[in-house]
Amino acid sequence: MKISRLEKKKRLYLLELDKKEQLYITEDTIVRFMLTKNKEIDDKTLEAIKTFAQFSHGKNIALYFLSFKLRTEKEVTDYLLKHDIEKNSISNIIQQLKEENWLNDQKYSETFIEQSLRSGDKGPYILTQKLKQKGLDEKIISQTLEQYDFTEVAQRTAQKLLRKHEGRLPVNALKEKITQSLVTKGFSYTDAKAAFDTLIIEDDDENDNALIEKELDKQYRKYSRRYDGYELKQKLTQALARKGFDYDTIKTVLRDYLD
Repeated sequence: MKISRLEKKKRLYLLELDKKEQLYITEDTIVRFMLTKNKEIDDKTLEAIKTFAQFSHGKNIALYFLSFKLRTEKEVTDYLLKHDIEKNSISNIIQQLKEENWLNDQKYSETFIEQSLRSGDKGPYILTQKLKQKGLDEKIISQTLEQYDFTEVAQRTAQKLLRKHEGRLPVNALKEKITQSLVTKGFSYTDAKAAFDTLIIEDDDENDNALIEKELDKQYRKYSRRYDGYELKQKLTQALARKGFDYDTIKTVLRDYLD
């Protein structure tokens, strides 16, 4: 069979054989097989051209995708599948990109964690889940995390949470709120508690009294419509305790409030 047409179309070239079969190929394919118009090729060569053209096109797409930022093997694989690159070609593309150091899941994991350590507020558990979603092997994630200390991140995040909630909650509730928030952000309970213990929280009896009085007014309006006497006192005690107020303080305030 003979090449009857070889014409550039944007990023690819249109290859036409005997004015019947058409396929798109890359410039690398033309160079590799020394293709020119009117050149004779056999079926075996045509199959080799198709295979290499798919590989070359897919690699170019992958390199474009990688030009913006680091990616994982899974991200590149999904991107190539989205662009209709055949699975066999994808496997070869991924292998070559790894050999040329365009793809390195270990390096990706380290960079991702280091960026989070510098400016993020997430602990190891959340980062593990995020990296798993990006297709990283659990062993790589685990080995990478072992290299880093999250103490400073936990303390920095605890300080931020303190600025947000201080003055709005009693100390007991503040401790529970900050500790639980740190756990939610991916820190272990032990690390969250240790981070909270580094905080300097000034006692402010006047503020605490204002907080409990405000909350008591709110809870009284809620429960006094349905309860009275001892039952009302119990409901108010339970409600205030759930808000983190100290039992002795609740007892004192309720005595003055209800008598």
